[in-house]
Amino acid sequence: MDTALDTDKARMSLEDTKRAVVSSSSPPNMEFQALHQAHRDRWKNTDVSMCRHSLSFHLHHSLRMEFFASFLYLLEQIPLVKLFAVTCEKIKGEKYFYYKAQQFYEDVEPSEEGMMGDFVEISHIDLEGSRNFLNRFIGPGKADTKCALDCGCGIGRVSKGVLLPIFETMEMCDMIEAFLLHAHEEYLGDDADRIETYYCYNLQELTPPSRKYDVIWMQWCACHLTDRDLMQFLMRCKKSLRPNGVIIIKDNMARKGCKLDPIDSSIIRHLDIMKDIIFKAGLKVLAVEKQEGFPDVIVPVWMIAMQ
Repeated sequence: MDTALDTDKARMSLEDTKRAVVSSSSPPNMEFQALHQAHRDRWKNTDVSMCRHSLSFHLHHSLRMEFFASFLYLLEQIPLVKLFAVTCEKIKGEKYFYYKAQQFYEDVEPSEEGMMGDFVEISHIDLEGSRNFLNRFIGPGKADTKCALDCGCGIGRVSKGVLLPIFETMEMCDMIEAFLLHAHEEYLGDDADRIETYYCYNLQELTPPSRKYDVIWMQWCACHLTDRDLMQFLMRCKKSLRPNGVIIIKDNMARKGCKLDPIDSSIIRHLDIMKDIIFKAGLKVLAVEKQEGFPDVIVPVWMIAMQ
C-alpha cells in the first residue's frame, strides 16, 4: 500500500511539473529552447525535434546546470580540455579532418618540389638547421646513433639529408604509399639498404616498437593530428625510445592560438599549446629553437626536443 501511495505521489508530482511548465506565461517551446540553448549553439546540426522528444525536461535541466558547470570548471583546471575543444571547433569533425589531408597528399608529386611546395629553395636551410639542432642531443651520455624513426617522412628528404648520415639504420613512416615507394626505389639510392622497415600508416594508428629508437623525428606531421591523437602518439613514442633517446618535433607554429589550413587540412598551434600537449603526454621539453633563415611570409617554424 505504501508503495502504491509513493507511486501516486510521484505521478502527481510529475503531472504538477508538466502543468507548471504548460501554464507558464512563456510561449510554447520557449522553456525547452532556453534550456537547450547551449546545445544548439555548440552543436548547430543537432536535430532539435529529436532531442525535444527523447530527452526529458529534467534531463535538459541537469545537462545545463551540471554538465556545463563541470565543463567550465575543467576548462579552468585542466588546460588540455580547452585544447581539445579548440581543435574540435577548428577542424569541424575528426574524420573529415583526416580524410581531407589524405586526399591532399595523394595528389602531391613524389619529389622535393612536392614535399616543399612553393619553397623548395629553402630546403637546404631547413636541413642545415635540423642537423645543427639534432647534434645537440647525440653523443656520449646522450642519444646513441643505432636507429631512428622518421615520421611523416614523405619521400625521405629529412631521412636523406639529416638522419641517414648519422644513424646506422632507420625506419620510415608515411600514410602515402607512393612516397615510400619513390623513397626506396629512387630517392634514397644506396642508402635505401639501411632502411629496416617502411610503415604505410597514419600516425594516429601507428604504435612503434618498444625501446627501438634513439631518435624519433616528426617534421610537418604533428600539425596533421588532433590534440588528443598527438598526445597519445607521443605517449606511444616515449615507450619506443632507447636510453637517452629523444623525440624531436619540427613544425609550423601559430603566432597566436591555433589556425586551420583548409588546403592541406593541418592545424597550426601556438608554441605554448604544443608544449602543453607534450607535458600532458608525460614528456619533458629539453630544448626549443626557432628555425632561422626562412622568408618572413612563412609561418614561424620551431624545433622542440623532448624525452
